[in-house]
Amino acid sequence: MSGAARARKRPAGPPADRDKAVRDHVLDLLRGGGAHVPFEKAVADLPARLRGAKPEGLPFSPWRLLEHMRLAQWDILEFSRDPKHVSPDWPSGYWPEADAPPGAAAWDKSIKAFRSDLAAMQDLVADKSNDLLAPFAHGDGQTLLREALLVADHNAYHVGELVAVRRMLGAWSSE
Repeated sequence: MSGAARARKRPAGPPADRDKAVRDHVLDLLRGGGAHVPFEKAVADLPARLRGAKPEGLPFSPWRLLEHMRLAQWDILEFSRDPKHVSPDWPSGYWPEADAPPGAAAWDKSIKAFRSDLAAMQDLVADKSNDLLAPFAHGDGQTLLREALLVADHNAYHVGELVAVRRMLGAWSSE
């Protein structure tokens, strides 16, 4: 059998094994890393004086990226678990107004909230009582699988941008 034919084969085992495999893969994506820099490394040890700095030619600072990630992830999570959730206006509700955090504690508070919401999304995916493929009654065909993959994809994209911004600010070590 060719490699392409093997790749098209379904995972062996009963449906419960396939469900576990899918959940495990999605959880790995949500945790980050793998082929991408993990969130924790991207936000670690950034000097406070650079959190609101914008490199020349770019429209965002590390703060804007962090808050955008937090806000978007929060919205996706709440949509996934609360049928009454109302999303913020697009795009204004998904980006902070200022380039810099509003106070010394805001950076750490945003990171803590991001971690908490990411853990909550992971809990939704890990909970076997949640059907990953069932469309939400309150959506337009969205599923928990789609929303979890959206979180993972969005986070990976913006973590990459955060690393690029840090490089341009001279605040990144590739070690």
